[in-house]
Amino acid sequence: MLDALPLVLALTLAAVHLLAGRVRSLAVVPRNRWLSMAGGASVAYVFVHLLPEVQQASETVDARGVFPAMLDTHVYLLSLLGFATFYGLEQFVRGSRSGGERWAGRLDWLTEADADLGVFWVHCGSFAVYNTLIGYLLVHGEATGLASLLTYAVAMGLHFLVNDVGLREHHGDAYHRRGRWLLAGAIVAGCGLGYAVAVDELLVAVLVAFLAGGIILNVIKEELPADRESRFWAFAAGAAGYTLVLLAV
Repeated sequence: MLDALPLVLALTLAAVHLLAGRVRSLAVVPRNRWLSMAGGASVAYVFVHLLPEVQQASETVDARGVFPAMLDTHVYLLSLLGFATFYGLEQFVRGSRSGGERWAGRLDWLTEADADLGVFWVHCGSFAVYNTLIGYLLVHGEATGLASLLTYAVAMGLHFLVNDVGLREHHGDAYHRRGRWLLAGAIVAGCGLGYAVAVDELLVAVLVAFLAGGIILNVIKEELPADRESRFWAFAAGAAGYTLVLLAV
């Protein structure tokens, strides 16, 4: 039963992307309190559960002697890389909103619609890789056992809900028609890859560290902008509530 659970959870997580758009109340200003709570729970999972796993990953990497001894924070540098990667991606997408018309004006063969479509594929393609990683870690991540898998899946489901709203805001109908299917399929594909291929625990350690940084950035970028009018108390309640759940299991 437990062997099939990652696939069941992957299909459930895929459904989050496919169905989130039906909840119209999520994409409103001021920000829906449930969305802020979801963001808080996702961040709680990173700090209470995932970062300790990053520390375990650090011990795994240390044992292999991959990095010089002086870089005693090397795995956390991978988390920083995950954070910086998605920050750079977000800045690229935001800059391209105003830059598409400029590039179309410089290149006769490039229309503004083509430039926007290119940005869409870069953005959603990056998140597809991200979702593939999350799906893979359902099978080979540090989360083992029923309780750990469920808490991981719930946190990632809430995280996907937050991501979905941001991607839908960026890309509108293109995301609804194509992007959400790409991201949903990536989760299932990652899980299938996990069943088919078992990579070395060193690579799993690296992936977990990178994922932690990516999750932190992707939640924070949705909560912090002033135009979101996010609800701090809902965010704090989500973080506190899910922390209690994580400490209890």
